[in-house]
Amino acid sequence: MTRDELLSLPVTVDVETAGRAFGVGRTVAYRMVRDGDFPVPVLRVGNKLRVRTAELWRELGMRPE
Repeated sequence: MTRDELLSLPVTVDVETAGRAFGVGRTVAYRMVRDGDFPVPVLRVGNKLRVRTAELWRELGMRPE
């Protein structure tokens, strides 16, 4: 994922998108969530899993201008 793509993400993203930002695919991303190894907190919203984009940026060392 490019810097511009990361900066254009909405406030929260799904696990698959967050995984792509870390360079892992869908299956690995969900396995990491299940095992408690995902690099940022994952929120459960109803039956969906979401990741705060701000947490993603912070973990990747990005600071939006």
